[in-house]
Order: sequence, then C-alpha cells, then structure tokens
Amino acid sequence: MTKALLLLSLVALVGCGSFQAKRVDSEESDERALEITDKWVQRDTEKVIGDTLKQIEKHKGFQRYLAKNGRRPKIFIAEVQNETSEPYFPIRDMNDELLYEFSASGEFVLIDAEAREKLLKEIKYQNDGMVDPSQAKMIGKQSGADLLVFGAVRMQPRSRDGKTIKQYSVNLRMTNLESAEEVLRTRVKVSKYSEQSSSGW
Repeated sequence: MTKALLLLSLVALVGCGSFQAKRVDSEESDERALEITDKWVQRDTEKVIGDTLKQIEKHKGFQRYLAKNGRRPKIFIAEVQNETSEPYFPIRDMNDELLYEFSASGEFVLIDAEAREKLLKEIKYQNDGMVDPSQAKMIGKQSGADLLVFGAVRMQPRSRDGKTIKQYSVNLRMTNLESAEEVLRTRVKVSKYSEQSSSGW
C-alpha cells in the first residue's frame, strides 16, 4: 500500500513538474494557438475588425456620405450575429472589439444601445419629482442615430482524410436610418487549415 502511494506521488510530481507558462504577445499567441486549435481566437477578432475599419476608411460610398453629411455620423451598432455552426464562437468579444475600435477611431459618435433602457429609467426617475427640477434631465433630448450597423459571421467547413479548412466570412453593413439606403458593406475572410493524425491532434 505504501509503495503504491509513493508511486502515485512520484507520477503526480512528474506531471506537475512538466507544466510551464509564460506571457507572449498577440502574434506569438496566435502562432501557439494554431498548434493546439483550429477554432477562432482573439487574434482573429483583432485582425478582422482592424481590416474592416480599413475597408470603411477607403469605401468611396461612405466617403461621399461623409462629405454630404458634413459631420461625424452617429451610429447605432446592432449586434453582429453568429451564423456559424460553432455555438461557442466568441461573438461577444467580436462585438466588444468592434465597439472599441469604432470609438477609438474618433470618426464616429456611438449611440449606446446597451444602456438605452437604463438611461430611460433614470430619466423617468429624475422627472417623477424625486430630483431637483433644475438638475433633472429632460425626456426627448437623446441623440438619434444616422446609421445602423448590422453584421454576421458565417463559416463553411470542408474536410477530407483528416484535413479540414474552415472558411470564415465576417460581413458588416451600414444603413441610413432615415432613407433605408445602404451606405457601405464590408467583408473580411479568414481561412483556418488543420490536419488530424489517426492518433489524434
């Protein structure tokens, strides 16, 4: 019994002793991720959103809209939808990254869709006689969006003889809220290739 416990302890120590961890930058993290998974990772999100903003900057139709509008557009971002077959696709991370990059660009005024109900609740509270009237914010003063942003992520997998390629497509479009005219449409593609041996990854 004692020998068995000693053997188990040694196995546990050897297993624990082989673990190593270190901090890496985004590029190295992406390369390491490709060694262990063919799923979507954070670097994919960063790259796709960065490429999307570059497409928006160069889009001729959007540039014409800006010239005609004469000011920073107010945009309302509807959630980018996960239309892949992967239920755990990190769609919330993508939406957060999109909001962050739109805000950081300084080219847009963001209408905070997520906070709208809470804002309305607070404004109603302030106007129910609970707050000094000179400090209460008035209903009907919120900014209206000029453009709505819609999006979807799609993926087509192809497999044969243990080899798989996943072709992702991230699609965004901006639509003029007043006229329902499409202002721009972007598409960024990412392909991920993997091989699986007969004994596993």
